[in-house]
Amino acid sequence: MQYRTNRGSVTAVLQVFLLLFGCVLVMPVVHSIEVAELYTAQVPLDPENPEGRDEAYRAALNQVLVRITGAIDAAESPLFAELFPNAARYVLQYRPGEDNTLWVSLDGAAIESVLRRAGQTVWGIDRPLTLVWLAVDWGQGEREIVAADDMNRSPGMQRSIDRNRLLRERLQEAARLRGLPIAFPLLDTEDLENIGFSDIWGGFDERLLKASERYGAAAILIGRVRPSAAQPYRWTFYFGPGVSEFSEEPATVINQVADAVAAEFAFAGNVPLETVALTISGVDSLHAYGAVHRIMDGLNPVESFKVESVSGNRIRYIVQVYGGADRLERALRLTRSLEADSGFGRGIEAGNFPQFDSLEFAYRP
Repeated sequence: MQYRTNRGSVTAVLQVFLLLFGCVLVMPVVHSIEVAELYTAQVPLDPENPEGRDEAYRAALNQVLVRITGAIDAAESPLFAELFPNAARYVLQYRPGEDNTLWVSLDGAAIESVLRRAGQTVWGIDRPLTLVWLAVDWGQGEREIVAADDMNRSPGMQRSIDRNRLLRERLQEAARLRGLPIAFPLLDTEDLENIGFSDIWGGFDERLLKASERYGAAAILIGRVRPSAAQPYRWTFYFGPGVSEFSEEPATVINQVADAVAAEFAFAGNVPLETVALTISGVDSLHAYGAVHRIMDGLNPVESFKVESVSGNRIRYIVQVYGGADRLERALRLTRSLEADSGFGRGIEAGNFPQFDSLEFAYRP
């Protein structure tokens, strides 16, 4: 039986299972999403300036470079100015916007190609989702959890709705500028049965992490805001095995989160492509098989992978990955569904030539 090795393909063995058993494969919520507006920007345009459009193109390119490289200071980099002397060369589309602005769409593939040839870091379009739990104590008994959408409230609560919306939009705008996907909880019946304001405010983070599983987020940002306090912001950030604490205002915290995520998922264009043998245990059902396949397909450093063998609930993959075993191991640890198998660990696999690293992980749904 032959296995297709291109990312995004469904292997022959899965197709056979589906045909034989008539099963419907329900994929889990993915831990990364494609950022659709990664290569677009809306920037100021001075209609009185003869060079206003060229300046707008440069401003748009600078915004896109910040997102693609993961570096907040990319716009001020002399190197990037040297690599991209003519911003107009990368413009695919543009159109006038409101209030003297210009919407610009840039050629992301061409920009990334220049960066990779120069050995610069590139953060791809598949980016992990960060879920934001945000509790706000406005004072005088007004306590809120900021939801993905404004819920139905009485007219007397309109001020509270507006304040929550503004706070949510500040975080969303900062995340958009960095190309960081964030989401807020739905606060539907399921959420409200498990989480209340006191859980967030009181630091019962284990309950929040459990409630976050339904969203498939790779990172969790928990915020506690009291505008009247001397220190109005308290943040806790869960990302992989690490936990960070922040006390800055929302935009600054989003930048810190983006820096941390980019450090794990972005990689330089001169990073070599290496072969790694990866064995994953605990794959004891068709659903588990599909889940593991989907996880592998969503890993940014992975160029391709194929199933080499199956033994019981253990699947052995041969993976082509940028940065080798170190990069693959870090990416796998961030999936929240795979953990290093303490019974096996890491070693050196003797291939035909040369030798290559091997990893052992276990699937934990």
